[in-house]
Amino acid sequence: MAADPVQLNWRHVTSFTGPVPSARHGHRAVVIRELIIIFGGGNEGIAEELHVYNTATNQWFLPAVRGDIPPGCAAHGFVCDGTRVLVFGGMVEYGRYSNDLYELQASRWLWKKLKPYPLPSGSLPCPRLGHSFTLHGNKCYLFGGLANESEDNNNNIPRYLNDFYELELRQGSGVVGWCIPQTKGAPPTPRESHSAVVYSKKDRGKSKLYIFGGMSGSRLCDLWELDIETMTWSSPEAKGIFPLPRSLHTANVIGNRMYVFGGWVPQTLEDDSPPTQERQWKCTNSFAFLDLDSMEWMTLMADSSEDRKHWPWPRAGHCAVTIGKRLYIWSGRDGYKKAWNCQVCCKDLWYIDTEKPPPPSQVQLVLATTNSFHVKWNDLPTVEGYLLQLSPESPASTDAGKPAPLSEISALSSTITSTARAGPLHSQSGLVCPQRFEEGVDSPASPEVRVDICQQNSSGLTSQTSPSMYVQHSASDHDIVDMKESLAEKKTLSSGNTELNGKLKGSAGSKSSGLHTSSKLNDVHDLDIGVLTPEVSASCIVSSAQSMVTQQSIKTESSRTNVALVRDETSLTTLSTHSEAALSTSEQCTSLAKSTSTNGQTGEQTALKNGRRQWYDVGIFQSNSAEVTHFFLLPDSNQSSTNKAADSDLSDYTMLKKHDLCPGSVYRFRVAAINGRGIGPFSKISQFKTCIPGFPGAPSSVKVTKSTDCVHISWESPSSPTGNILEYSAYLAIRTSLPEAQNQLAFVKIYSGSETSCTVTASQLANAHVDCSSRPAVVFRISAKNEKGYGPAIQVRWLQEKT
Repeated sequence: MAADPVQLNWRHVTSFTGPVPSARHGHRAVVIRELIIIFGGGNEGIAEELHVYNTATNQWFLPAVRGDIPPGCAAHGFVCDGTRVLVFGGMVEYGRYSNDLYELQASRWLWKKLKPYPLPSGSLPCPRLGHSFTLHGNKCYLFGGLANESEDNNNNIPRYLNDFYELELRQGSGVVGWCIPQTKGAPPTPRESHSAVVYSKKDRGKSKLYIFGGMSGSRLCDLWELDIETMTWSSPEAKGIFPLPRSLHTANVIGNRMYVFGGWVPQTLEDDSPPTQERQWKCTNSFAFLDLDSMEWMTLMADSSEDRKHWPWPRAGHCAVTIGKRLYIWSGRDGYKKAWNCQVCCKDLWYIDTEKPPPPSQVQLVLATTNSFHVKWNDLPTVEGYLLQLSPESPASTDAGKPAPLSEISALSSTITSTARAGPLHSQSGLVCPQRFEEGVDSPASPEVRVDICQQNSSGLTSQTSPSMYVQHSASDHDIVDMKESLAEKKTLSSGNTELNGKLKGSAGSKSSGLHTSSKLNDVHDLDIGVLTPEVSASCIVSSAQSMVTQQSIKTESSRTNVALVRDETSLTTLSTHSEAALSTSEQCTSLAKSTSTNGQTGEQTALKNGRRQWYDVGIFQSNSAEVTHFFLLPDSNQSSTNKAADSDLSDYTMLKKHDLCPGSVYRFRVAAINGRGIGPFSKISQFKTCIPGFPGAPSSVKVTKSTDCVHISWESPSSPTGNILEYSAYLAIRTSLPEAQNQLAFVKIYSGSETSCTVTASQLANAHVDCSSRPAVVFRISAKNEKGYGPAIQVRWLQEKT
């Protein structure tokens, strides 16, 4: 049974930079984060170099390795444990095999030859090639392979092996030694060039080693299972159509499936060729998977050499690795049309996405202005782009620079229990304490969030002094429009797996900075900075004398005043338990109102139409951030007709009408990732409000300098001060035992004045809260004030060493 061909979308990587390795077979590969590390193999001679491919930047490079550099080898064992790589055995020259063990510390590109303790008999596993070397926990399992019975390398007498060894690793670096575990049941028959994978069932927690195929005088197609917990061998019964017998193939586990690609297979009767000795076996490009839960085989692509444009060529002795749900294959030999003594090797890189990408994190606000947002979300590996959409939430202003009426915003926020109240706010003096939230509202946090959003304002509960809002809801089935009603999704559904490359290279109105990931394995940053924008609902901040930094001070102040809580920047979002379908009638009425832009054009369509929220494309972005100044409208006829909209040409946003963002308006955002399988599910929904004109921007270029007994903080004036800056305020997050402050941050004002620098004393730092939501950090906030009040704050996370 073949799968839906739309789901099979191999991509041939044709755009890359750097020194590409020579074509080869018998090489091996492992993955560290986004890096594919390739070692060994050969074609004319055995390769000795270590090659690395960065899948995020499409760049090949040769790291400067040092230490006990191993000789080149082929058909060796190659596994990865964190950032260290182990190499065992392989062929080092014709007829001469190895049983040496090497370790590569990839964080330093340092090779080291290891000397594990031998077996109790004093021996080591014999030299071999074509074995399997599989990592599970702190153990490597060695099975089978091919040994040379002759002491003369030129007189190769092959012996197929089925011995089984266990190598215990030390944590971080080094190994303990070899042992032969006591197993039960009949082991697999001797073989080499087979595949081995480990799979752990989530519901049972049991891990099993699976061995498939291989060569033992003839190709094999049997399946073997080792229960690692009980060390029991068995031959499980599988359903479906087994793949042809094969060797020199690859097998990789993604989810609960073992994907098998390529290898040497028997020449079938259907092949139009004489049954000569040379043609009894051939390379294949067949592709199948075994469901390791149901133990059923599924053929995705039978043996074929046609349609090479969209499918990798037949090959054997290639390498295959997985990053996330994506499978990569590289090189290998194609012996279909050449004599065995003159193999032709492929020199190509392919990948296939086995599943649609997961939903990205919620859209986070970095900076809001009167007519734009700078937003970001967590980056996902192995995606080709992100579709960003918005939905207008409340009417825009009719006059430039004036916010929507407070009654309209209040009608909206009163029906959404998750409306986030603002903080930190400023009052006449120093202490800023966390703000209370409405009972029953969740405040989950994404520990990877590094841009923190909160409120800085000088006055109370008026929307005019709250330039921006940040509200978020839990996505439900009602939040997400039918796939056919989404602009980019219509494109995907109507054209199957139409290439998105044209859109990813840059859509009109979208800024694509391109994917970039450092090839360095240890990046260190001293500061982590985000801009905090004011929110719609603000509450008064109570304060005490300036520089009150102790917990006792907070408790004393709490007993005398109505303390307000400030949102923890690691819990940026308050999620609603209500779906959009459950919103009250009053909110729907507010959302259904049409808006008019400042230049007299007709504004955006209704936010809710026929009970369903309308979403509009902002664009497709290659990076995980975007500057949003407008969105795209479909023609009116298409807005009311799903069928007509499905016919729209979405590869060119220039054919659609743009609508600019308006000051003081609220917009909902969601984002979905795109890969070769299409568009994945959308993220949970975020909600932001554009700023009201007149407030100063956030300070910039913050520097934190440590001295022996204090810390100096300096900053630069806002790039858009909007009037004279009257003063700056700086805050420090401190420890507190207040029940209201659980999972949130309490801030104390440590500076207020006209200077663009301040000093934090050792006594103040002694009470600092170390935020460990991602990297340990001390948190500061700085904002500027003009005649209208305080504008957005900039938040600085001063990173600390882990203890």
